[in-house]
Amino acid sequence: MFGGGGMNPRKMKQMMKQMGIDVEEIDAERVVIETADGDDLVFDGADVTKMDAQGQETYQIVGSPDAVADAGAGGAAAVEGGDEPALDDADDDGDDGIPEEDVKLVAQQAGVSKAAAREALEAANGEPARAISDLQ
Repeated sequence: MFGGGGMNPRKMKQMMKQMGIDVEEIDAERVVIETADGDDLVFDGADVTKMDAQGQETYQIVGSPDAVADAGAGGAAAVEGGDEPALDDADDDGDDGIPEEDVKLVAQQAGVSKAAAREALEAANGEPARAISDLQ
């Protein structure tokens, strides 16, 4: 953000505070970036910083992705380490009006199949947060 070039970190923090920029370290265990082409990036143990500058939040992730999941090739590929549940594509074209992105999100976050995620979303009136909570 700034070319600190050897500036004292305490002084840098003080300057940012004077400019109205709040910086907060986030204790994140895992960060997943879902891309439009399906090549999702998975960061385990990355350093995440949240900066709030006049109401605009910016998140910075420092680290390398441990795995790249290719969800665009007929389903989700296994993520290195085998921690990610396999998602089945049995219900891809549901006529229930629930977006496929929501089904995928709930399935990944709750560690269940897409069919189970879709059922939970239906029971939760299409609310992903409630569906995930109900499944856990």
